Amino acid sequence: MLNPIKTSDFDAIRLKLASPEEILAWSHGEVIRPETINYRTQKPERDGLFCERIFGPTKDWECACGKYKKIRYKGVVCDKCGVEVTRSIIRRERMGHITLQVPATHVWFLRGLSSKIGLILNLSIQSLEKVVYFANFIITEVDEGLKEATLDQIKREYKSKKKNIEDAYDREYKEAADKAAKDQALKMKEEKTTSLDSDYEETKTELKELKPLLIITEQEYQNLSMKFGHLFEAGIGADAVRKLLSKINLEKSIKKLEEKLTGAQDAKREKLVKRLKLLKNFRNNNIRPEWMVLNIIPVIPPDLRPMVALDGGRFAASDLNDLYRRVINRNNRLKQLIDLNAPEVICRNEKRMLQEAVDSLLDNSSRNTKTVAASTGQKRQLKSLADTLKGKQGRFRQNLLGKRVDYSGRSVIVVNPKLNLDQCGLPKIMALELFKPFIISKLIKREIVHNVRSASRYIEAGHDEVWDILEEIIKGAYVLLNRAPTLHRLGIQAFRPVLIEGKAIQIHPLVCTAFNADFDGDQMAVHVPLTKEAVAEARDIMLSSHNLLKPATGDPIVTPSQDIVWGAYYITFNDDSFNTKDDKELHAFYSEDDAILAYEHKFINLHEPIRVRIAARGLIRTTVGRVILNTIIPEKLKFINEVVGKGKLKILIRECLAVYGEAETVKFVDDLKNKAFDFITKSGLSWGFGDLPDLPEKDALIEKATVEVDKIKEQYEEGLLTESERYGKVIETWTNTKEVIADICKKSLVNVLPLYSMIESGARGSWSQPVQILGMKGLVTSPSGAIIELPVKGNFKQGFGVLEYFISTHATRKGLSDTALRTANAGYLTRRLVDVAQDVIVCEDDCGDTEGFIFTKKECEDNGEDFFKKISGRYLAKDLANKKGKVLLKAGAILNEEAIKAIKEADIENACVRSVLSCHLHKGICAHCYGYDLAYNKEVKLGTTAGIIAAQSIGEPGTQLTLRTFHTGGVAGADDITQGLPRVEEIFEARPPKKKALMADVDGLIKIELGQKTIKDRDGKDIVVNSSQEKILKLGYTIKDEKGKEEDATQEFVIPRGTMIWVKDGDKVKKGDRLTEGSFNLKESYELRGRLETQKYIIKEIQYVYSSQGQPLNDKHVEIIARQMFSRHLIKETGDTTLLPGEVVEEEVLFEANKSVKKPAEAVRLLLGITKTSLSTDSFLSAASFQETPRVLIEAAVSGKIDYLEGLKENVIIGCLIPSGTGYKGRKKREIYQ
Repeated sequence: MLNPIKTSDFDAIRLKLASPEEILAWSHGEVIRPETINYRTQKPERDGLFCERIFGPTKDWECACGKYKKIRYKGVVCDKCGVEVTRSIIRRERMGHITLQVPATHVWFLRGLSSKIGLILNLSIQSLEKVVYFANFIITEVDEGLKEATLDQIKREYKSKKKNIEDAYDREYKEAADKAAKDQALKMKEEKTTSLDSDYEETKTELKELKPLLIITEQEYQNLSMKFGHLFEAGIGADAVRKLLSKINLEKSIKKLEEKLTGAQDAKREKLVKRLKLLKNFRNNNIRPEWMVLNIIPVIPPDLRPMVALDGGRFAASDLNDLYRRVINRNNRLKQLIDLNAPEVICRNEKRMLQEAVDSLLDNSSRNTKTVAASTGQKRQLKSLADTLKGKQGRFRQNLLGKRVDYSGRSVIVVNPKLNLDQCGLPKIMALELFKPFIISKLIKREIVHNVRSASRYIEAGHDEVWDILEEIIKGAYVLLNRAPTLHRLGIQAFRPVLIEGKAIQIHPLVCTAFNADFDGDQMAVHVPLTKEAVAEARDIMLSSHNLLKPATGDPIVTPSQDIVWGAYYITFNDDSFNTKDDKELHAFYSEDDAILAYEHKFINLHEPIRVRIAARGLIRTTVGRVILNTIIPEKLKFINEVVGKGKLKILIRECLAVYGEAETVKFVDDLKNKAFDFITKSGLSWGFGDLPDLPEKDALIEKATVEVDKIKEQYEEGLLTESERYGKVIETWTNTKEVIADICKKSLVNVLPLYSMIESGARGSWSQPVQILGMKGLVTSPSGAIIELPVKGNFKQGFGVLEYFISTHATRKGLSDTALRTANAGYLTRRLVDVAQDVIVCEDDCGDTEGFIFTKKECEDNGEDFFKKISGRYLAKDLANKKGKVLLKAGAILNEEAIKAIKEADIENACVRSVLSCHLHKGICAHCYGYDLAYNKEVKLGTTAGIIAAQSIGEPGTQLTLRTFHTGGVAGADDITQGLPRVEEIFEARPPKKKALMADVDGLIKIELGQKTIKDRDGKDIVVNSSQEKILKLGYTIKDEKGKEEDATQEFVIPRGTMIWVKDGDKVKKGDRLTEGSFNLKESYELRGRLETQKYIIKEIQYVYSSQGQPLNDKHVEIIARQMFSRHLIKETGDTTLLPGEVVEEEVLFEANKSVKKPAEAVRLLLGITKTSLSTDSFLSAASFQETPRVLIEAAVSGKIDYLEGLKENVIIGCLIPSGTGYKGRKKREIYQ
């Protein structure tokens, strides 16, 4: 039995090509027969794919024939059946092997994206495939000495033959009697010598061309072997390829290639570098090229490709068994054919079929010719070894990165306003099942039962003691609740369970925002943390009362909504007499308690104005409702004397957090919830369709607009307006009309308190909804996204006309389909972001950066951003002085609320703060560059997964971003602008934008001219006319020629019609300045404007998309992704390092390689999209579990790559604790594993 390695026992994993000897060492025996199990006895067949002798017993401590049973025979090998007595679980670890009669190439190295075998032999994939699949021969060896000798011999033969011909015809010529005979002799001599010459030349070229690696057809092979069979050897199939590979001397080949490289041109250089890299990798890792052709195939353990008995005596088997069976069958058939000395053509066909069987076993989907379908007659393609690894259902993503866990349950959720913020209601039957092991242990401890089995029976019987014990256990327990999709970390939070009857999980109304939950049938999963450490983390970190802020923005996420807002509004609402009544008419109270007492005795009503003495402010006019609300507001935040809506509550909670901290805020929101629910229930507010008034003014307004539209139509028909102007005016008319109706509608609803208060407080709905109910629906969009100029004049109360109904359906349908598509796109974006940023961890306190990043007030205001919000929570990189030059704050100070206050008072216009973009660490970031942790509004702790938080913060609102490119309804000139999710993707993937802005690539002077086009007049003469369609933008600059003399030069850009030009005639521009509207191409921007400017542009553009959709997002999250996009380097010169030219490496790898050598490697920093960056990570486990699994694994195997397990994904895959948060142990220092 293999010794299981504990995951904590190793620091790195290496992936390497296996040699035949290693495969044999893994194996416990050869699989010879294709049978799986005997259908009569249901036992595995001997020497078959499930053989117990090879793979171990199917039952614990029992051999196959039953001679040895029980654990006392542990380790005994049965003399009768040859099976070792051990645990049956080793059938998951023991491997077997199949010895192939002829070698077969490994399909990954033959094909792949770049064929490794082809690269080493310098052959194309097509030529190689013809050899491997027995279509063409390849020359494997040529005896050069014999070749030279043969050439000499042919030359001698040629000379003597030529002499013989000449002599013979010369004699004939002399003996000829007449002229005709003489001419005939001359002609014959000429013909014979020409024929001999051509034969000689042909034979000579054939011989000279005979070189190893020459691909020849069967016909050519027959021909050549007849002539020169003694001086060359040719082969066909994988055997020939293996022979060629085994002859390669790596050292010599590397030397030759290095010599060739010195004078090579660019096109050739790239291929040479690739070959050199591969050969060096083979040499450095002691890999032989011929291992890419297999002699022995490993057979994976039988329990990893199981056979399960179905009812009805049939079996469901893993596809791999079918694929192995085909290999074994063909291999055995080939063996028989070889033993029988069968004709070559039959053997060759069987060899080809064996090669194809091995291909489909290894990777069934990469074979573009034939794929193998299931034998059961379905059209389904079989899942090969490679298919089980890749994709969402593959081993990496399905079983390693995410697993199903025990001690979990799921159920529908309902709201329970009586819970506290850190509580959840857990159905009793669910809790009983989840905490069963704990209950069993207590039952045994108290000696109520004596073993686990009887304990289970006791629990099922439902005795009272069981429920008592469950109550005890629940008291100190915590459970995790998760709602899918978990878009950010607040999608999983810990709660203290409260046992309830029923079957639905109950949750607190204020955590719905974080989970994005509602109660229309949503489900949630419950998980039980088991170990002491897990419980401590749930209690101290994940408890919902510790997660009051949203990590993306730092704003409170437990803000009241819906009922609570409505309740608070209802309590603080005042009636019309509040401002009109005289003080003398009002009831006055000595204290708040007196007022509340009077209300409770129905002496005054909730909304009427009263006068109350408030400790700090004397006698004030208020309502008893406001007095009641102020009883729960913390002391320093009182007295709130206004109508409280959603916005005010948000501000209150933020202030409470700042002044009092977490615990007091939790108490406050819980009190607020209880009060609001209490009063909104008592209020009995409701509204019906009949409460909505009619709008008598509506018809006249619509009539007026219709007349106006008719006028516009007349003007258009008279030619006074263009098509686009007409369209614009029509749209404008209807929009204005709807706005007027909206105002009337709002005024008419003031008296319908339930509806008015619901919308006005921000509890539910918006004003556009009642406008559509009582006013008019207005303009709608067509399927293409353009606005239809025919408005929907009807409303939902009166109903629509047929045509109105029809055109409204377009927009609705588009809305629904958009939402479905958006979710998938946003999910994929988040996945890529997580992958690119997963190893950005806060791993040092301070990197010592003094350059920082300058924010100016003006720039922020131009972008519509808040300067103070941008710099808050960051550290200063340079001293901050006021306008007189006095230093307010020193470098290294944190800009907390007090500091921001001081900056506001001193009216400071700019600040140089630390930023992730300028952090000096090579891997990870430092706490000072990151600044405050937004989720706690405190300084960030070491080990915080800043990258994951950034990815989640950008991805989570992604679902709310629009998916579409906006259309302007066929208006000419205004092109579609990419916005929303596609724009975010375009930026992060560094793709060229749809509408590119032109940039000046030199400093110079601008001149704008009208474009010209040539037309012919009647006489056919050319006339040049100015075209208003396009303009020509000329950029004049000076260049120096070889002698250093300055010369004028001009660059011309043709600007198409409708494109806005951002510069004026005569402007001076600098390199990298924008010339026209549009988006920058990031790669160009990086070349012309440098890294920092490009990163600033990325942040600005992303922020624009998010803020225009009303989704706030903190800069530092985008900064982390922008930093990662620039984190790879392309090696130009290798210096004394082991790096190879053309290699793309992480900054840390380059730094480590250069640290200990005299001549460092030279590299350029690259700008890559997030997918490319993720795939170029140093960790092959992380890259393989992301995308393109086969390619990543092939590269890792041929280069013997080591994964140092530094990121998060790698550790999740191997089952270790992730190196961050509570599992953070400081940076691992890399050892060189030799």
